[in-house]
Amino acid sequence: MKVILIEDVPSLGKMGDMVKVAGGYGRNFLIPQAKAIQATTHNINILGHQTKQLKNKIDKLKRDAEKLARRIEAVSCTVAKSTGEEEKIFGSVTSIDIAESLKVEGIEVDRKKIMLEEPIKTLGIYTVPIKLHPEVTAHLKVWVVKA
Repeated sequence: MKVILIEDVPSLGKMGDMVKVAGGYGRNFLIPQAKAIQATTHNINILGHQTKQLKNKIDKLKRDAEKLARRIEAVSCTVAKSTGEEEKIFGSVTSIDIAESLKVEGIEVDRKKIMLEEPIKTLGIYTVPIKLHPEVTAHLKVWVVKA
């Protein structure tokens, strides 16, 4: 029996794959559990159409992420913090601070996408990567200055 997987099934395949399985496994487990549908010509055509729509949507998301990356790389953010001796910051600059300074510039980015390895604790200029899409990473220049 041929089925089209609706969701990922371990040791069988990924969503959208057409696989051949034993008849009982397909009728008694995969189809009732809504993990697969029977591979009829109608369902295969629907799958092809949905695959095209999904590909177009993914391409659009990537283009939007690339456009946002160009905007981010054209901007440099300044974060002012009070310091003590030897130019060390009281506290640290975190991804939340960077997201807020980007918001002031008119760019909204989720703080979880800011890939700050560890909080910034000294004054200076830093390049912070921001992962906007699995294939698109922007590099933001952050200036940490004395308040």
